[in-house]
Amino acid sequence: MKRFKTPRGAFFLLLAVGCVLLAYYLLTLEAQKNKPEDMVQLTPVQEILSRDLERNYPNTPKEVIRYYSELTKCFYNYEHSEEEIRQLGLKALELYDKELAENKDQDKYLGDLKREIIDFKSKGFTISSYSTSPSTDVFYFSEDGYDFARLYCTYYIRSGTATQPLEEQFLLRIDENGHWKIYGWDEAK
Repeated sequence: MKRFKTPRGAFFLLLAVGCVLLAYYLLTLEAQKNKPEDMVQLTPVQEILSRDLERNYPNTPKEVIRYYSELTKCFYNYEHSEEEIRQLGLKALELYDKELAENKDQDKYLGDLKREIIDFKSKGFTISSYSTSPSTDVFYFSEDGYDFARLYCTYYIRSGTATQPLEEQFLLRIDENGHWKIYGWDEAK
């Protein structure tokens, strides 16, 4: 290694290192300035509500139930405003078959939903997780000129430290747009 014999060589070396460090600092500062500041972490409720079902509807019965289950977790696991409950309820209605959605008045549906949420939470329940049927276990069939799919989803309901499985059987029907819609569900026996 060559030693500097004059103070001038050391000065130029320090000046070069200083310039490199200054350039690095300025580039880092510029990158921080160009970083979008409006990038915030969405809550699970906001994330679910941000999905545009007009342009991004779930493709398969399993994906419909997965999205519906995420909505259900939002209903029962998180604190939310009246407006968020209304928006979540309307999002769920978008997944329902036309016949199912028309069975209840929208205001009555939303009122019943709020009461269910209050009742569920008052008992200290939360949905810790869920699992849907494997794709190979989705049963497809046709009846009365309609295409249907039947599948299961198991919800794991937690109360304190105990977890209890609740298995639901879902029936979906394909609509005129080719979207699988929830036609009904019931507790599996």
